Amino acid sequence: TVQRLKSIFLFSFVTSQTDDKSILAVHEEQPGKNEPSNEGVCTILEQDLGDSKNRKTFTVEEAVEAIGFGMFQWKLSMLTGVAWMADAMEMMLLSIATPQLRCEWRLSSWKVAFITAVMFIGMMISSSLWGNISDKYGRKVCLILCMLWTLHYGLLSAFAPAYSWILVLRGLVGFGLGGAPQSVTLYTEFLPIKSRGISIILLGVFWALGAVFEVLLAMVVMPTLGWKWLLAFSTLPLVVFAASCWWLPESARFDVLRGREDKALDTLKCIAAANGSSVPAGRLIANTQTDRGRIRDLFIPEYRKTTLLVWFIWFCNAFSYYGIVLLTTELFQAGSACTTDNSNMEPRCSLECNYLTFHDYVDLLWTTLAEFPGILVTLWMIDRIGRRKSMAVCFLLFSVSILPLYACTQRTLLTVFIFIARACITGGWQVAYVYTPEVFPTATRAIGIGTGSGMARVGALITPFIAQVLLKSSVYLTLSVYLICCLLGTVASWFLPMETTGQSLQESTQSTMEQKNMERPHGSETTESSSNTCP
Repeated sequence: TVQRLKSIFLFSFVTSQTDDKSILAVHEEQPGKNEPSNEGVCTILEQDLGDSKNRKTFTVEEAVEAIGFGMFQWKLSMLTGVAWMADAMEMMLLSIATPQLRCEWRLSSWKVAFITAVMFIGMMISSSLWGNISDKYGRKVCLILCMLWTLHYGLLSAFAPAYSWILVLRGLVGFGLGGAPQSVTLYTEFLPIKSRGISIILLGVFWALGAVFEVLLAMVVMPTLGWKWLLAFSTLPLVVFAASCWWLPESARFDVLRGREDKALDTLKCIAAANGSSVPAGRLIANTQTDRGRIRDLFIPEYRKTTLLVWFIWFCNAFSYYGIVLLTTELFQAGSACTTDNSNMEPRCSLECNYLTFHDYVDLLWTTLAEFPGILVTLWMIDRIGRRKSMAVCFLLFSVSILPLYACTQRTLLTVFIFIARACITGGWQVAYVYTPEVFPTATRAIGIGTGSGMARVGALITPFIAQVLLKSSVYLTLSVYLICCLLGTVASWFLPMETTGQSLQESTQSTMEQKNMERPHGSETTESSSNTCP
């Protein structure tokens, strides 16, 4: 009996160490016969262990590094960049269309601010939802759904007949745009370590292009066709995305995490073919995790502090970015009406019903162009001083650049300082887009970006009531709110516990604290080609 148990134990151990091609010969004790020798079993065991050590394996991270940056990443940059252009144009639209809506529908400052706020409410509600969908059902599915949703309601909002309709439809547009940051999730997971920071920052060029294109479009459309046509034409990038999204691949990291190594391997082979390189030899391994996209996983001990600080940084970025965008049009619209009240020597801005003039559009274009130097400065900093210090520097420079606005300065100086402030906050937000997907593992990466984006929308929701309502009462108080917010953002960035510069992306929450070479192999070696085709 003891010998039989030994044989069964050895059989089980050998079987667990071999694949389907292994040949086993196990002798069992037969009644009435001599006890068999275990020499054959031991020989097979030793031989199999040697083969297991010699068999080559690789992870998605190693495959992405081996394939490198090439034509595939350039094409993916174009498509995800179009999604960012659409997001930027819809956001920039708020600061351009609201002055005309104020005059056309005789709206109070609170109602004007609520048009902006309702869109951010939709984004705030949906950001975590889209992140959960992305982590559970795929980055590709999430991105296509949210962009098509935004296109549908963006076009419908151009036909809004009254104030209540514009509120509902722009809120639904915001609900769709809450998923736009998932384009960064998908893009990040195809980038090698060396190119990741620079590539994501350069993706911000598409945001800047979208903002500039929106201003140029408004200069042509608003004086002749009006705000409804501007809303319709602003969906052009979404139309381009809808026509091109068939090419979009699913993330190989997501596929291996849900146990589809075959699909992931096919995707990697397609990328390698497009880049003129090859996938590493051997078997693709990964940690499979079924409980993906859970918010509570962001609060495990290793990530609790990081999550809270990242959320606050996203809040500060959005609050300050959209604040300076809205302040630009409000201060330009005030023009020479920005005077000093002799009773308390505090500057006050008159926000009466005034349409934006061609001169206003030109100045707005100049301040929008500030996003490009902001991106360039960030490109120089991000890999030299790291992600955390780059965000801290951008927040601090923003705070310094808005100090001169405490004086009701002339138009030229006003434009210059707003230009600098917008460049700084644009750079800081781009670094946050780099840091967030790097610091969270694949299992919670999308929900991490989604919840961070949701906190950003809270800041964006509050900022219209500061930049458009409080400004009417006190310039000093308005600017002080933004100054204090960015100083706190500087502190939060400095105290982030993890620096991600040059680090590999983690795959699952279970393996987050382990070394990459300690990952447990999962699944069998792929010997057949999947039905997937190269995108």
